Amino acid sequence: MEERIVELEVRVAYQEKMLRDLDEVVSAYANRIDVLTRELEELRRRVESGGDAQDISDEPPPHY
Repeated sequence: MEERIVELEVRVAYQEKMLRDLDEVVSAYANRIDVLTRELEELRRRVESGGDAQDISDEPPPHY
């Protein structure tokens, strides 16, 4: 009986470690998604406002 309890405790400890590791991964991905969402919104604002738009018809070709 004692051996079985020890085995279960080991399993629980392993699962708790795995949950902590997965929580770190999920948190990192959530932070990255937040950053990408802000960057996407900034790009949308730029496109909608016509920011950084250049009229390429007035520029000479790159090899000129």
